[in-house]
Amino acid sequence: MSSNALYTDLSSYYDLMCADIDYQAQSHSVRRLHQLFGNDGRRHLDLACGTGPHVRHFLDFGYLSAGLDINQPMLDLAQQRCPEARFSCQDMASFQVDEPQDLITCFLYSLHYNAGLEPLAACLGRVHDALAENGVFCFNSVDKHQIDNRSFVRHSADHLGSHFTFGSGWYYSGEGDRQALRLSIEKTTAGVTENWQDEHSMVALGFADLQTLLEPRFEVQVFEHDYERITPWAGKSGNALFVCVKR
Repeated sequence: MSSNALYTDLSSYYDLMCADIDYQAQSHSVRRLHQLFGNDGRRHLDLACGTGPHVRHFLDFGYLSAGLDINQPMLDLAQQRCPEARFSCQDMASFQVDEPQDLITCFLYSLHYNAGLEPLAACLGRVHDALAENGVFCFNSVDKHQIDNRSFVRHSADHLGSHFTFGSGWYYSGEGDRQALRLSIEKTTAGVTENWQDEHSMVALGFADLQTLLEPRFEVQVFEHDYERITPWAGKSGNALFVCVKR
């Protein structure tokens, strides 16, 4: 089953897949970072917004929040969650906006969904062009050199009489600019179990390479991947938050 088929066919289960994610803490942390490093504007765009949970929080914070994704079934669910927001089906490497944005976000490592280094660079260019003066781009990233292929996170949830077990983990071969997000879904209903296995191809790069791409366009601050406190990145962990202010 392809990655698109998995996400399309099971889009109604996407929120269950992400049930262990603290969207409120993530959104609140990024709002604080925007207040510290950005302008006073409230125009916000969330790239790869999925079903819109982050958009919902930014709307509640008082932002004029919008989202884009390449998956229309996800966007349909996002529109139900956030009827006052505007959603569009666009690729983040070639997206367009009607007006400059004060904050652009890309949560859940979704910047890596760009299909390679060239689309990633194009995406960063689009973000820069879409931002207002002193606008902020905030996202999280994983350093390919720090990926542990043995690490696999699992959680379970019950929904409408079925028991689900979800798993995810990074995989990197050790060379090149491709990594993968490996997913597993197990659904048990009335004693009958179904399984889905999938692998999402993503762009891989180290933090030094990422900063080289960012710095011609942005003032870059890097923080530890901690949504409870703002701590400068110590240069050791393989997960980090990037806060990029438009030059």
